[in-house]
Amino acid sequence: MVCAAAALAPVSVSLSTLLPGRAQAQSNDARFAQWLQGVRQDAARAGVDASTLDQALTGVQEIPRVMELARNQPEFKMTWDRYQELVVSNERVTRGKALLKENRAAVERFAGAAGMPPSVVVALWGIESNYGQRLGDFEVVPALATLSFNNFRAKFFREQLIAALKILSQGHIGLHAMKGSWAGAMGQCQFIPTSFLAYAADGDGDGRKDIWTNKLDVFASITNYMAKVGWRAGVRWGDEVSPGTPAGGGGRIVTPAGAGGPTYRTTENFKAILRWNQSDFFGLAVGLLSDRIAAS
Repeated sequence: MVCAAAALAPVSVSLSTLLPGRAQAQSNDARFAQWLQGVRQDAARAGVDASTLDQALTGVQEIPRVMELARNQPEFKMTWDRYQELVVSNERVTRGKALLKENRAAVERFAGAAGMPPSVVVALWGIESNYGQRLGDFEVVPALATLSFNNFRAKFFREQLIAALKILSQGHIGLHAMKGSWAGAMGQCQFIPTSFLAYAADGDGDGRKDIWTNKLDVFASITNYMAKVGWRAGVRWGDEVSPGTPAGGGGRIVTPAGAGGPTYRTTENFKAILRWNQSDFFGLAVGLLSDRIAAS
């Protein structure tokens, strides 16, 4: 939008003011197009077919909002009490109970084989996407291209972009249906593209791994992830204990609110949860939400 002062200036002045900006935009567009050619070459070497590359990269544009979010992430320290209140809310527990009851056979089909409580699968589903209600509304390919091109963790996001192109080439999801967060976390379990390639699973045998709209694929993928990162059947994630309780073999004492707050003795399965997200707050929230969902 032109400012009020510029709008009142003579036409010749307005044009001379606009032309340098236009030239700069053309320069940026040219650099982005050249950069995309490099991505295309790398993706082709990684096995992505030409048709997918044509569809996904032709006309792709940067998303300014992605860089706004990347560069202005809020920095604040949330207390454990507040985090637990938000993430393990009564509403989420109630909805988790209802959804586990509604989908128990489907969840147990995958969780049972992995020796995983169905409530853990539902808890991860609930925390990551609020049971499939919060998937993100950014198209993943342009979002990842924007981040990498603008040197925001460029190597990491270029790797994610090429992985996203592989997912498209394998036919799991359509280009414009591949939605996620500004950082490329996708679907109901919020897998980044490389995690999708490593852990996503086809729950209904249709040849596709659709973690966006297919709950069987979502449950299969969550379970497959946890099984592959070391979930052990028959072992709890942990329990609240009295302060001073020893950790025990293979475990760790976690005090999320510091000395004087609640104390949890965690197990190897807590470590497995942390492979999903390396935050003690997250790991405890998954365990506690799971326990509350499972409780009668």
